[in-house]
Amino acid sequence: MRFRDRADAGRALAARLARYAGRPDVLVLGLPRGGVPVAFEVARALGAPLDVFVVRKLGVPGHEELAMGALASGGVRVLNAEIVSGLGVSEEEIAAATAREAEELARRERAYRGDAPPLDVAGKTAILVDDGLATGATMHAAVAALRQRAPARIVVAVPTAAPDTCAEFRAAVDEVECVMTPEPFVAVGLWYTHFEATTDDEVRALLARARAATRP
Repeated sequence: MRFRDRADAGRALAARLARYAGRPDVLVLGLPRGGVPVAFEVARALGAPLDVFVVRKLGVPGHEELAMGALASGGVRVLNAEIVSGLGVSEEEIAAATAREAEELARRERAYRGDAPPLDVAGKTAILVDDGLATGATMHAAVAALRQRAPARIVVAVPTAAPDTCAEFRAAVDEVECVMTPEPFVAVGLWYTHFEATTDDEVRALLARARAATRP
């Protein structure tokens, strides 16, 4: 089984989340860019507000592929104390990485939602959506950052995921929904017939449509 595209995957995921439909305490957060078309279909089916949740990795200086933490929407920073202390990363280095990634995060926030403020997740059920999970590193950062904004519940929801990664999240959040966990998994894009890159313009258009649909 493969999904035709991200919209098709979003509809399949929404069917698995139908118990959240029509609830005023539910909101949907898409990880840009690829998670937003999936999240749009979920939010539309559930009648829930949609927002982006931008996450930027904080790389270890000189080894940027290794994450020492992350920044996320709402100005939340999460640090991995074990990596920071184990590699002797200084406060100055952390501050420099934070400033650099904060600038890019702010640029993306402006690009995606303009002047609209982020949705308030405090006390709500937040459904975090991406187009799939391979290692889950970005989603782990998103979960850690989102938790600092005090939602009542965090639900991780994806159309497809590596079996071990999906299982891993069951211990990290309140609920996990993975429509498909094929083995061997290999890569997210393998489980889509059409997996073209989502553009900033597409993200903006979907957010605008979602806001119009949920406006009182």
